[in-house]
Amino acid sequence: MIPPIVCGRRGALRAAAALALGVLAPTLAAQDPRGVEAQSVARVWLLVTDRGDAAASWAAADSKFRDAMSVERWTAALQKIRGPLGPLVQRSVLSTRFAKSLSGFPPGDYAMVVFRASFSQQTGVQETVTLDRDPGGIWRVVGYAIA
Repeated sequence: MIPPIVCGRRGALRAAAALALGVLAPTLAAQDPRGVEAQSVARVWLLVTDRGDAAASWAAADSKFRDAMSVERWTAALQKIRGPLGPLVQRSVLSTRFAKSLSGFPPGDYAMVVFRASFSQQTGVQETVTLDRDPGGIWRVVGYAIA
C-alpha cells in the first residue's frame, strides 16, 4: 500500500515512518525470540572456537557434548577441521529450526542454527550449531557440524 501524499515536513515524517513500519513490521514480527536467543548463544560459542580455544568451547558446551567427546578428542577434531580453513572472514545466519527430538538424543527442546561462513582459505562453508535448552531455559551447544 502506498501512503497518501502528505504536505509539510511533519506530514512527510509521518508518511516516512508509516512506510518504514509497513516494510519492517513483517520482518520484526517474524523474529522468534527463541531463535534470536539460540543464535546469540551459538555465535558466542563460535567466537571461542574461532579463537582456536578448544578447551574453552568444550567447557562451555552442554554435558551431552562433553560426555560424547573428551576435551582431547575435541581439540584434535577442531584443529583438523578448522585449522586448514584459516581465520574467519564473515559469518551470517541462514536458518534456525526447532525440534523436540533429534536422532541420538533424548526428547528435549532443540535448536539448529545454520550459518554460512567464509574463511581466509575457503568460502561458502556451512556450519550447523545444535543447541539444547536446559531445564533452566538456557541454550547450550550439543553439536557442531561443518561442511
